[in-house]
Amino acid sequence: MDKIDISHQQIEAIKELCNIGVGKGASVLNTMLSCHINLSVPNVRIISSKDFKDDLRLFAKDSSISSVSLGFEGKISGSAQLLFPTETASSLVAVLVDENDDLDMDALRAGTFCEVGNIVLNGVMGSISNMLDLTFNYSVPEYIETDPENFINKPSANQQDSHVLLARTRFTIDELDIDGDIALFMQIGAIHTLIETIEKKFGF
Repeated sequence: MDKIDISHQQIEAIKELCNIGVGKGASVLNTMLSCHINLSVPNVRIISSKDFKDDLRLFAKDSSISSVSLGFEGKISGSAQLLFPTETASSLVAVLVDENDDLDMDALRAGTFCEVGNIVLNGVMGSISNMLDLTFNYSVPEYIETDPENFINKPSANQQDSHVLLARTRFTIDELDIDGDIALFMQIGAIHTLIETIEKKFGF
């Protein structure tokens, strides 16, 4: 099977699962931090890894990519990733933490972004798990900063039979809109299993 057939209703169901998940992530972040954070997922697509590579080049433009990766295994296995151009990730971190000249800003950015990514990705995967009665085992989240071409050539993004569930995510912090991507890398069989599970759960 090399084709993904998915209805508008199924896409909307996935979008709702992602929105519930990032909403939970935003609630956790709001509790941890002094600023109000609103997260939403205005757009969800399922695309091939090839199309994702083209999308990522446009998304990153001249910037490197900052990513938090969370591997998961179960009835559906893959890798969930929160992606930002590094310049945007730095802007996000700057409004979340108090900068201090005594701190290593690279290490601070990596640590803070990894924590944010872990919270958001756990919210999304937790929502999928709870709503679809699925159980996942997770790997330790990993922070990566690299240029788009190196990221594209990572195994998770470079498998010929893999597809990407791409959820465009908007962080709104004190009226500052910051866009990132949540990408769920799954082989085509896992995508079909996800769609079949949604069909059974929601009746379409």
